[in-house]
Amino acid sequence: MIIEKIETWWVRRDKCLFDDKRKGKSAMDWDVLVLKLTTDTGIEGIATALAARSGNVTEAYIMDNIAPVVLGRSPYDREKIWHELWNIDRHLTFFPVYLPGPIDVALWDICAKAAGLPLYQYIGAYREQLPVYASGLFHTSEQEYIDEALYYQERGIKCYKVHPPGPIETDMRIHENLRKATGDDFGLMSDPVAEYTLDEAIRVGRQLERLGYIWLEEPFRDFELYKYSQLCRALDIPIAATETTRGCHWGVAQVIAQQAADIVRADVSWKCGITGTLKIAHLAESFGLNCEIHTTTMNYMDIVNLHVSCAIRNCKWFEYFVPEEDFQFPMKGLLPIDSEGMITVPKAPGVGVELDWDIIQKNCVSYKILTNK
Repeated sequence: MIIEKIETWWVRRDKCLFDDKRKGKSAMDWDVLVLKLTTDTGIEGIATALAARSGNVTEAYIMDNIAPVVLGRSPYDREKIWHELWNIDRHLTFFPVYLPGPIDVALWDICAKAAGLPLYQYIGAYREQLPVYASGLFHTSEQEYIDEALYYQERGIKCYKVHPPGPIETDMRIHENLRKATGDDFGLMSDPVAEYTLDEAIRVGRQLERLGYIWLEEPFRDFELYKYSQLCRALDIPIAATETTRGCHWGVAQVIAQQAADIVRADVSWKCGITGTLKIAHLAESFGLNCEIHTTTMNYMDIVNLHVSCAIRNCKWFEYFVPEEDFQFPMKGLLPIDSEGMITVPKAPGVGVELDWDIIQKNCVSYKILTNK
């Protein structure tokens, strides 16, 4: 079995409107690239790629730099292909952080389908379900955070992660008011994506400890390892980091070695696919740390995240990026979350969910194809 065809669809997501029960019609904010690898046996591997700044750039990287490495190769050579792409990256290509993960996902999808197994079982199953936490966006008013947390609490979700906008005084006020509004038994996390000073982060962390928050995430940029290591020493609340750390498991290893995180993060989009995410998760497990899988901002790839999360032991949560309708495209249907706030992994072979090809074709601004013939 070899890869004989690669296709890409660059889709303008701002043209795709979906019904958001709270806001009416909602449009996507950035483009997406749909990727399909087809083998000589007719099996298709599907993935989606983020195109946050330019779909043209993402499309060009895949077709000009990645496709020549993959065409004519066996999908079972994914580990070798993965390392070859890292060598290309090092030799002045400098892939965006969200590439080449989608290619790796498509290869795994093919192999799981060929085996007739859902992806999580093909990797090696550990479980079938995870509790979700609603993870909101930045908001312009403090009340929006309260309303959002309560909305998902009413839907049966047991936990909410806030992205407070700063400055620190605003963040701390939001933290306090969220706890008052949701009650003592509701799970809360804080991810300010901030540039706190070390003193500010310690002050916020101590507040979160008092309020019973589950973790504090990304109070600094991921490469500020000295600040992270000092913060971990100063606080009892777990510190989550490495969401944007470059270098996949090699980069995360430096964080763990310096004791600069209590929880590490990875996902199949930003950490070089399923192969890279598994390397990070297993590395973390060997040091007794959890690897909490981070949203890809695309429901289809978050389903891939779910498969990985169900194939490892050291992950407790599924990050449910909300409002979901803003991140649904191009997957057909919504995420399989029940009224108890649990998400169940699909059982069909491969990734196990479908794309909405009608919407993809309707909103496609560029289609490209390369073959091995």
